[in-house]
Amino acid sequence: MLTVDYDLLDLRPGMTLLDLGCGEGRHSFEAYRRGARVVALDWGVDEVRTTQRWLTAIGEAGEAPAGAAATSIRGDLLHLPVPDASVDRIIAAEVLEHIPDDAAAMAEIARVLKPGGRVAVSVPRWLPERICWALSDQYHANEGGHIRIYRGDDLRDRLSAVGLEPGPTHHAHSLHAPFWWLKCATGVERDNAAVRAYHRLLVWDLTTRPWLTRTAEKVLDPLIGKSFVVYADKPAVADAPAARRWSAGSGSLDRERAAAR
Repeated sequence: MLTVDYDLLDLRPGMTLLDLGCGEGRHSFEAYRRGARVVALDWGVDEVRTTQRWLTAIGEAGEAPAGAAATSIRGDLLHLPVPDASVDRIIAAEVLEHIPDDAAAMAEIARVLKPGGRVAVSVPRWLPERICWALSDQYHANEGGHIRIYRGDDLRDRLSAVGLEPGPTHHAHSLHAPFWWLKCATGVERDNAAVRAYHRLLVWDLTTRPWLTRTAEKVLDPLIGKSFVVYADKPAVADAPAARRWSAGSGSLDRERAAAR
């Protein structure tokens, strides 16, 4: 289940992509298959291990093109283990709402992104998230849970404050919003028939991608899409100084001098 539109991200083969808060790797897998040099980063040990296992399987199955590379590492979004201006593209999907100092995390994104690079940031959309919070404290008031609700303009302003230039936006996963409203209304941890039935619908949609649900989601996304996605660019700098380039395949660093054109 992808939240990010890779065409809007403009991810091309050979680019280095940093997937922040990768979870179990859903966005990293697609980027790897598209020929990127992927670094999947998460704080969770189990998440990093699971992502690495699947990335290895994708490579061994020949699903990634020649020149692609992928690795997963454990890291803190507030102190990214990545050199300045070293990655072409970044994905931060459904992660900033968990971080108390989100401004510091956004500053780190801006720091490691190359001039002319692009980041895709997704967060829970204000209205669907507000309904979940109203229905259930258990949904968000727990360790590692959501600590804030973003409005679209607020997120764009925060990205601008660290020197990024917000561009296109869209919404995603409208079929998931009623699922979470149902869970919150009936008890987040409770197992009940209605939630199980809706979950089966979502799994069926994910595995078969039928035209009916695809059309319904496309129509409903602008109205109740659960995720809000914004794409932002780091301004290109003319006559940039020497920049260090990070190799995702080996983790090594080398130096590349930007030639003035």
